Amino acid sequence: MKIYDREQLIGQWVRNDVDADGNPFAEHAEFFNDGSFEFCFMTMSHGGELIEQVIELGEWGLVGDIHFTMTKNEVIDEKMYAADLNLANNYHAYRVLKLTLDVFEYQHVVTKESFILKRVIDNIGHC
Repeated sequence: MKIYDREQLIGQWVRNDVDADGNPFAEHAEFFNDGSFEFCFMTMSHGGELIEQVIELGEWGLVGDIHFTMTKNEVIDEKMYAADLNLANNYHAYRVLKLTLDVFEYQHVVTKESFILKRVIDNIGHC
């Protein structure tokens, strides 16, 4: 088991993909130092119009090579709803495959689905 530094995950990350219907899909993730997170999932039409946006808020952690999340709230149509903490789908655990300053690759421990996030650079052009 490789041990990853929790501090490396703090910050903003992005993933671009396509959904099951071939629509462009983007995930923006921000991990905060206090263990909270904000995820924004956006599905776009082929013409670039927003089809769906879901924002999840919750808590995260990283222990050894296991990354976990617990969704506590969702924002849908600009309204915040408490997530049902009785639902297993609000809890996820992942095995970290790679974590560098630029890339976060991880795999769901149950579904085996893998994801790759790239760090968002917020100081482009500044040394």
